[in-house]
Amino acid sequence: MQCKYVLSALFAAAAAVAAVPTGAAFAASGHVAVFETEVQPLTTYESPSGCEKLPPAAHVLTNETDRPVRIYADPFCVTPGLEVQPGHGSHVAPGSGSFSA
Repeated sequence: MQCKYVLSALFAAAAAVAAVPTGAAFAASGHVAVFETEVQPLTTYESPSGCEKLPPAAHVLTNETDRPVRIYADPFCVTPGLEVQPGHGSHVAPGSGSFSA
């Protein structure tokens, strides 16, 4: 009898895990634009998700998505970051930074 309950619990857990959306389902809707210099076009990231490395000459990041993005000083999104709300922007240090949505 107990085996029946254990199997039912396992099937329920598997169904719950399978129902959780992954990857692109968590992507921000909209875009992030990065200004480098006056002679270069903006670099844009459509519906960003995960960690994105910033261009080497990045100067300003604008968040035109529906959720906050976080700017990091390192290229791997592991250092403490600065949160940029939707419709706002931030200066970024040129070099090897990144952002995540």
